[in-house]
Order: sequence, then structure tokens, then C-alpha cells
Amino acid sequence: MILKDATLVFDLDGTLVDTAPDLVGTLNHILGEEGLPAHPAEQILPFISFGARRMLIEGLRLAGESRNDAQLDALLEQFLDHYSGNLAVKSAPYPNVVDVLDTALRDGAILGVCTNKREWLSRILLRELGLHDRFKVIIGRDTLDVCKPDPRHLTETIARAGGRADQAIMIGDSATDVATAKAAGVPVVAVSFGYSEHPAHTLGADAVIDNYAELAALLPGLLNR
Repeated sequence: MILKDATLVFDLDGTLVDTAPDLVGTLNHILGEEGLPAHPAEQILPFISFGARRMLIEGLRLAGESRNDAQLDALLEQFLDHYSGNLAVKSAPYPNVVDVLDTALRDGAILGVCTNKREWLSRILLRELGLHDRFKVIIGRDTLDVCKPDPRHLTETIARAGGRADQAIMIGDSATDVATAKAAGVPVVAVSFGYSEHPAHTLGADAVIDNYAELAALLPGLLNR
């Protein structure tokens, strides 16, 4: 796999790291503080890609409740405070992620993260998991004035990494990731094991993988298409 000067940009939640256990754990903690029942992870997974506020809204809805904007703002602050101290309790990289990252780096690739998770939380998580220093750039939803699905979130990630959009690939798990990459003119690989509310093969990605062990074989063709 020759990847010299290629830029591989990864989504974070549901793509690089299975963060659902700690995200759902925090949601259920907040709901418990509100006197509401906990929800099983499978009910919350489709909303993770939309961020903590959406998770709160849906968690409340599933409990037959709602809150006004000011109340949601307060719950979001509580969520972020709790999550920031508990974000790597059960979260872990997906199988073969570390090997893929290390092989790509040895082959000359530049690695970046483009996520709608807040940058500071993303950095804490990646440090806790020992992944942070593998990435040239980490761009979150609060780093720029735009975030996914705006293509500038991805193109600026590539630019800050020192790469070029015509020699880049996006790897993600959601319709938002696919839409962002396509709008940026960047090939996109969807993972089937993430948090998408729709099956990966229906998202319109250029390729779908069920395991990171499958990624290396796809990269040359996508870079040279």
C-alpha cells in the first residue's frame, strides 16, 4: 500500500472508536438525574452522529418528555461535564484500527480527524486511547465556523493537514459523512459497524467495509480513480 502524500480523514464516533457505551452511559446518567428511565443503547445509536443535544432530545422523547431550549442548554452543559470525565471508560478503537493507522503512517499517509464531536472532547478521548499523536490534525464541530455536512469542514481538515483534496479519502459511518465527502469531491468509504440509522450500503459511499482489515486494498483504487 503506497500512500505517500495521501490524506486519510476519519470521522471519530462510530468510525474510529466505539464511543456508544460512554455516550449512552452519560445520557442515562442525565436522564436519571431528571428522574427518568434509562434507555438501551440500540435505541440511542442512530442519534449519536447528530450530537449530544440531539441525544438528549431523543432520550427525553423516548421517556415521553420534552424540555424548552433553555432547559436543554442546561442539560447539555451537564452532559458535557459528566461525559468529559467518563469518555474513555468503556470506549475503545474498533478492531484493527491501530494496525491500519500505523501501516498508513509507515506508507507515507497523512492522517486527520474530521468530527462533529467538539474538538476538546475529541482530543481528550484520543489521548486517553493512545491515538492522538497519530493524527496531523483534529478538527471538531467547534473548530471552524462550519461543520459537517458543510464540505468546508472536510476540505479545511485536509488543508490543515498539509494534504490535497484530490489525494484524500474520507472514512465515516453516516449519511452526513458521505454527503460531506461527496460535496467536497473526495472519495468516501463507509464502515458498516457504526451508528448510521440506515444500512451502510444504502448511503452512497464509494466503498463499504465490514472490518478495517478490508481498507488497505481499497485505497489505491480510490486515490487513482
